Amino acid sequence: MENSMFCFQCQETMKGTGCILKGICGKDATTARYMDLLLFVTRGVSIAADLCRANGIAVGTPVNHYVADALFSTITNANFDSESILNRIYSGLKFRDELILMLNEKNIAYPQVEEMTWNGDDQTLEEQSAKVGVLSEPNEDLRSLKELIVYGLKGMAAYLEHAMRLGFDDESIHLFIQQTLATIATKDQSVEEWTALVLRTGEVGVQTMALLDKANTTRYGNPEITKVNIGVGNNPGILISGHDLHDIEDLLKQTEGTGVDVYTHGEMLPAHYYPTFKKYSHFVGNYGNAWWRQREEFSSFNGPIIFTTNCIVPPLKNANYMERMFTCNATAYPGCEYIPTESDGHKDFSKVIELAKECSSPTEIEHGEIIGGFAHNQVLQLADKIVEAVKSGAIRKFVVMAGCDGRMKSRDYYTEFAQSLPQDTVILTAGCAKYRYNKLGLGDINGIPRVLDAGQCNDSYSLAVIALKLKEVFGLNDINELPIIYNIAWYEQKAVIVLLALLSLGVKEIHLGPTLPAFISPAVLNVLIDTFHIGAISDVEQDMQWMK
Repeated sequence: MENSMFCFQCQETMKGTGCILKGICGKDATTARYMDLLLFVTRGVSIAADLCRANGIAVGTPVNHYVADALFSTITNANFDSESILNRIYSGLKFRDELILMLNEKNIAYPQVEEMTWNGDDQTLEEQSAKVGVLSEPNEDLRSLKELIVYGLKGMAAYLEHAMRLGFDDESIHLFIQQTLATIATKDQSVEEWTALVLRTGEVGVQTMALLDKANTTRYGNPEITKVNIGVGNNPGILISGHDLHDIEDLLKQTEGTGVDVYTHGEMLPAHYYPTFKKYSHFVGNYGNAWWRQREEFSSFNGPIIFTTNCIVPPLKNANYMERMFTCNATAYPGCEYIPTESDGHKDFSKVIELAKECSSPTEIEHGEIIGGFAHNQVLQLADKIVEAVKSGAIRKFVVMAGCDGRMKSRDYYTEFAQSLPQDTVILTAGCAKYRYNKLGLGDINGIPRVLDAGQCNDSYSLAVIALKLKEVFGLNDINELPIIYNIAWYEQKAVIVLLALLSLGVKEIHLGPTLPAFISPAVLNVLIDTFHIGAISDVEQDMQWMK
């Protein structure tokens, strides 16, 4: 079928099976196929790089950065620009061929798989892109396990790229990503071996999130309990979305003294929790809610919007903010100006700032404050208070409600679930799922807020650190003996690596929703159920039985 595609990597995939004509996310079939081809080329780069290293041939840092960026750019809602993806394909072919040349010079044979032999001819590009997608693996269960790994690698690459932009890197993570992509392309393994690699991906996911946590806290300090304004000021403003703290640092520095205020949107909310950013008086607050509300919220904001990472919802044709949208890093959208990273690692936001000066101040859509900043360092400072509350019975259970938000009506479940929780329970959250309940005014227990927001989706690592510390404090042998249940909402691939990280830590009894991933086959799901007791959410009344 002309312009056909197949993609089932996100929670909202069409009919819960797969998008075949156009992505529910908004990407067209051509872009989707080019993303398949980009992953195909990236596997070729990884095969060549892995083989070079195995034979003592140095592989430069640019290859590592390329692979991470290529994976990141194919995450849901990150890049909608075919030309941008094509440029990455051509860059990858150049990297691959340079590595192959070094192998040839030493007479080192390499696997004769298409990832290594396709010549990148423009005449065969469309044909090649149509045949290298997800369905090229005919075995449903192997496909399921491989895609579970690949989506975990995408989330891992996203977190790794954020750390790299702050000057923190770990060669072993790059090696794992590239070796795993090479394995997927060249090796026949049993279901058991692929399952083991799934768990290994989770382990390296923990390592990657720990690296990013170190990068963020070293650069900006440990997050602190913070009340964040959700109203607006009178100055024109710039709204920054996504996850990249390096970009918001650049923006705050460049807007200081200009009369332009800076607001966060969606997953950028936790930037307010870091001590370094609190010195900027023009860092006004958080505007709006989760990513999927942006069409209405960007319209009323009136000023420029910067996308630092995924979370783009394609604007409607009559949108009044299209000309105010800017993208950078792995993101791109046709018709929107792209802000490159300069050679010194920084970005020049002068065009955005000048545009902001011509715009009206934001239209207020909410007022008041929300509280956050409960990452592991801050919570562990409260450990004695929390332990006392648990021992006294004031806190009977913790509920981890981390993850992603999304558009489906069924996600109202999470608001209703939070509202229905007994008053002796505390919600631990991270990611944009919090917007379903962080403004409900659920109160506190002995001064401990009943919603403890650790931060962005990558800060789910904090929740794991907190759980492991509580296990130690209570002298337990198993993390699953803690009074903690897991009700995780997912949407895209960063949530996948968080899930795999939890599994690698031995966490069981995770309930996942609002639907189970389409890329998990029935047989693989049975393995997850049998091994980790993973289940789907049902309805609030029935799921309240967990609390007993």
